[in-house]
Amino acid sequence: MLEQAERLHRQFFHPSRQRGVRVAWEPPVDVFEDDGTYTIVVALPGVAPECVEVLLDSSSILVRASCDMSLGLSARAIQRLEIPHGYFERRIQLPARRFDLARRESVNGCLILTLCKVT
Repeated sequence: MLEQAERLHRQFFHPSRQRGVRVAWEPPVDVFEDDGTYTIVVALPGVAPECVEVLLDSSSILVRASCDMSLGLSARAIQRLEIPHGYFERRIQLPARRFDLARRESVNGCLILTLCKVT
């Protein structure tokens, strides 16, 4: 079971593959689409919503911030460290059309971004 948990952790919380960037990890995302909106759910355990920067351009949306060790535990010996920490970025490519960021909310450790399709 431990091997399976570690495999799942590597699948969802993997370091960025871009060279020369100080990104420590990329959060997993879910993307949903309907007729008028494009909704992106970004899993951000332990990240304060007000610290997250969201940048929308013509072809993608970028979510970035830093997740520090919480609860004042940094002085203790680490036995297991599975929750990602440090600076993160996640760029999500968007379909070829124009979007406006209509809503941004934080629910249960996830950032939910609702983009409206502009006609």
